[in-house]
Amino acid sequence: MALPSEIKLFSTTAMKMVFEEVAPRFERETGLRLAVDLGPSLRQEKRLGEGDAADVAIVTRAGAQDLVASGRIAPGSLVDIARSSVGICVAKGAPRPDISSVAAFKRAMLAARSVALSKPTGGGASGAHMAKVFAQLGITEAMQAKSLYGAGGPAALAGLAVLRGEAEIGIQQMSELMAVSGIDVVGPLPAELQGVTIFTGAIPTSTTHPEAGRALLQFLTAPDIRRVIAAKGLEPA
Repeated sequence: MALPSEIKLFSTTAMKMVFEEVAPRFERETGLRLAVDLGPSLRQEKRLGEGDAADVAIVTRAGAQDLVASGRIAPGSLVDIARSSVGICVAKGAPRPDISSVAAFKRAMLAARSVALSKPTGGGASGAHMAKVFAQLGITEAMQAKSLYGAGGPAALAGLAVLRGEAEIGIQQMSELMAVSGIDVVGPLPAELQGVTIFTGAIPTSTTHPEAGRALLQFLTAPDIRRVIAAKGLEPA
């Protein structure tokens, strides 16, 4: 079967910097144009669940498994691509909060004037995780008044809110923080509060060219591409 001229990809925003670097190489090597549609993983999963068509998807592993169960992702097509940790950023040159322990992180959150992060419902995986963290620390009410929730996607990264001076601290996937130049990435959350998300590639049942999606997933697991993934703030799966 002939491959299409273009592959439509639904991907988590966490992979933004990876595709900015490797997409041109994939296109040169395969002759296939890669149309990358970035957005919060939960939103991409919702779109796939509602029947939006794509040739390949990169979403959370849990979301991909749910989509297999609902018939929207082909069984047996799942390929783990990367693991992602949640981190914190501040404005360039601003004092870096102490987040070396759970107690220090809690103090930093309570002391912050404003915090930018993804929406806990319908946003990225980091937003849902941070809602659980704030509840675990008993600071949900205190954080509500100072939280600035982004809509998700490349234009609404938490780091951009920090860059514009709209928030003192940004919290999001480490790779998404690193995608914003002009800010300082403080580091990941303490291990006890960390939420590692596995991002998984899969073939939607809506595609008419599953072999094109498989070609991209195979490309993303090559050793030299795994090194790019690691350099962009993710851990190759």
